Amino acid sequence: MRFMMIVKGTTDSEAGVMPSQELLEAMLRYNEELAKAGVLLAADGLQASSNGIRISYPNPGEKPKVIDGPFTEAKEIIAGYTLIEVKSREEAIEWAMRMPDPHGNGQGEIELRQIMGAEDLTQNPETLAMEAALREKLEGPKKQ
Repeated sequence: MRFMMIVKGTTDSEAGVMPSQELLEAMLRYNEELAKAGVLLAADGLQASSNGIRISYPNPGEKPKVIDGPFTEAKEIIAGYTLIEVKSREEAIEWAMRMPDPHGNGQGEIELRQIMGAEDLTQNPETLAMEAALREKLEGPKKQ
């Protein structure tokens, strides 16, 4: 089971306030724990929404619209993410609970969401085979 820990943005993260050295080191230690446990898939911070771009699909058949940031609703902004692969929802919650306050100021908030795979979206064998072939290309040759 794959999960994304979504670190919600704050007014500080949107203003480009960088984390303290202490917080950076705490996050690195946490990411090292995830890696040692074999559950870490990816972890990154994101730039402020002022550097972001949204693509909006206003109506079927119409050309998508490009909207430059910043975006106004800070509570809807994502400041970073961590992708993990675990055995259960409970294990994902346990790992999320261990993450240091991502902003280091008592304003941190993490949203934990399970990632849907192709098998969750369809049972069409051709679509599933296409998805499996794509994943194999992305992952590269299997190590024996």
